[in-house]
Amino acid sequence: MARDTVGRTVLVAAVLCVACSVVVSTAAVTLCERQEENKRLDRNKNVLIAAGVIPPEDRPTREQIMRLYQEKVERIFIDLESGEPVDPAEVGIDPDTFDPRDAAKDPDLSMDVTPPGKLSGINARAKYAFVYLIQEDDRVDKYVLPIYGNGLWSTLHGFLALKSDAREIQGITFYQHGETPGLGGEVDNPRWKQEWNGKRAFDDQGNVIIEVMKGQVDAGSPTADHQIDGLSGATITTRGVSNLVQYWLGPQGFGHYLARVRSGAAGTAASENSNGKPQS
Repeated sequence: MARDTVGRTVLVAAVLCVACSVVVSTAAVTLCERQEENKRLDRNKNVLIAAGVIPPEDRPTREQIMRLYQEKVERIFIDLESGEPVDPAEVGIDPDTFDPRDAAKDPDLSMDVTPPGKLSGINARAKYAFVYLIQEDDRVDKYVLPIYGNGLWSTLHGFLALKSDAREIQGITFYQHGETPGLGGEVDNPRWKQEWNGKRAFDDQGNVIIEVMKGQVDAGSPTADHQIDGLSGATITTRGVSNLVQYWLGPQGFGHYLARVRSGAAGTAASENSNGKPQS
């Protein structure tokens, strides 16, 4: 009897497909928890990098990241529209699984991005967000805000840290993007990110003034204290970064919360945190 028949070929292919599917499915289920843990670890590391707790060139171990995060970071959940802290359970949200990208697709948990086009193709954002408070000597030393927006090829996700006055920038980091290496991908360049440290995000009236320029900043200009050099050869990415930072610092983003911080209405981290510490 011939071995190389159509029936045998189909049977072998089917068995291989089923076997491979079982292996892949088993691996996905088995590794799911570890993948989520790695995502949390990467998020925590980038919070610490943006706040200047970990230098960007360092390669800390998992244990070091966990220890620093537990010691330094307190996380609160806020209503972006009011700027006030809320209990996630009261709005039907599990803080351990909350993903603003998923929430932005839920009509009950999202609202329109205004003005339209401010985030370049992103039309809705979550109503709620986490703020990460960096503790130093039993006081809030920095505020770390999750930020995102479109560049040229991708959505950039990162963190922006403000110093204790909630006016001056401490640092910025982007942990996920697909911009062109050597051009828009220079958002990862430590030298460019270092430019943000010490820049003014707001004027004395609380208006957002930070901007990423097209070209180089004139160091002698009176506006240099709130301007960042543009990315050479990456005009669209430069504009996208400028827009997303301005949006998330503004009244449609974290502006109401930051205004409460500057006015003293936000209180202390301990009084605002409805979930307790530590959190991950």
